[in-house]
Formats: sequence, C-alpha cells, structure tokens
Amino acid sequence: MNKKIHTPSVDHLFDAVLSLQNKQECYDFFEDLCTVNEILSLSQRFEVATMLRRHDTYLKIAEQTGASTATISRVNRALNYGNDGYDMVLGRIENEDRDDKNQ
Repeated sequence: MNKKIHTPSVDHLFDAVLSLQNKQECYDFFEDLCTVNEILSLSQRFEVATMLRRHDTYLKIAEQTGASTATISRVNRALNYGNDGYDMVLGRIENEDRDDKNQ
C-alpha cells in the first residue's frame, strides 16, 4: 500500500466502510461522503477493471463505460502492477455469483 495514504484518518475511513452492513447503507454513507461525480467515477473505474479482466478491448470499454483511454490505461496499470486489490474483490464477487447460481 502507498505509505502516503496509510494514515490514521484513512484507517478511520476504512473502519467506517467496513462497518457498512448492506447496499442501502453503502448508498447512504457514500452519498454523504462523496459527490455524485466521485461515486460515478469510482464505479466507472470498477466497471473498467471488470471488463479488462474479461479481456475486452479498450474501444469496447470506452464505448460501454464512457471512460477515457487514460482512465482505462490507469486501471489496467493497477491491474497489472498494483496491489491486486481489484483482482481480490472481483474474484470474491465472481465466487459469490457462482455460489448464488449453484443454490
């Protein structure tokens, strides 16, 4: 993790996020914490990461998400050289989806 963001304030924020218990609580908290554009930007990056993991093309990703090639490249760099956070979370979501389908 980037040492510049590893601070008591960020720890406090992450503790708050970890305390959220459902999607509605996430909506309530993030709407208070962030602007609409910040939430949409975060969700766009996450969608870009999902599509990059499926090996979709930059063109398809840009068309479907509206993300710039710079944003797509930034997310791709994080997927390839980052802390594996995207892969961890996307893998968990995929496993949950698989479990839900098998029930």
